[in-house]
Amino acid sequence: MTFPPAAATPHMTTIYATLGVQPDATLDEIKRAYRRAAMKWHPDRNPGREAEAYAAFQEIREAYAILSDAEQRRVYDEVFAQEMQRWQAERDAQEAQEREAQRERERLAQEHYEKMVAIAMRFADEGHHRDVLFGVLLGRDCDAELAVRIADSVWALQEARRSPKPATEVSDAQPAPAPEDAASNIDESAVPRRAFESFWQGLFGLRP
Repeated sequence: MTFPPAAATPHMTTIYATLGVQPDATLDEIKRAYRRAAMKWHPDRNPGREAEAYAAFQEIREAYAILSDAEQRRVYDEVFAQEMQRWQAERDAQEAQEREAQRERERLAQEHYEKMVAIAMRFADEGHHRDVLFGVLLGRDCDAELAVRIADSVWALQEARRSPKPATEVSDAQPAPAPEDAASNIDESAVPRRAFESFWQGLFGLRP
């Protein structure tokens, strides 16, 4: 038989713990523990604490009455084991509910974050500056700290997208194109692609 622990939970003290013995204690060990506990908590030995000592003494006597009787001890062990299984099942269910609730909170927070980023990007694309982005986010029930981060990041991203392409080196063997030809040779999609991608990955955890 699997015995219950001496003190299973903070709210569930066993009669083994009351006597200060282990669940597999022998009858002789239980008797010795009872005598020690009874002497310690006898009301006559605790002047000024009679009420407390009497309550403890009664618990000790009740614990000994059960554990000194083989049949009562067997029933107690079985009932307590069943209660422990029920308590464990309830705790597991509660922990599962808490984990599910935490996942739901994280999902909602992620959805809110992505929605705020999308709003900030839309207003930035329309040409609004950083302070406007921040104000718009606050007006959409965005936490101030998060609104600051998103507004700063989106504005920095937009600035990086608008920055001019660095001048390319021209070889001595090939003349520079005429001004009208140079404009047609600029690849808009390459301005500046690496900086743009790193902003998305580093600031938002997303890819454009």
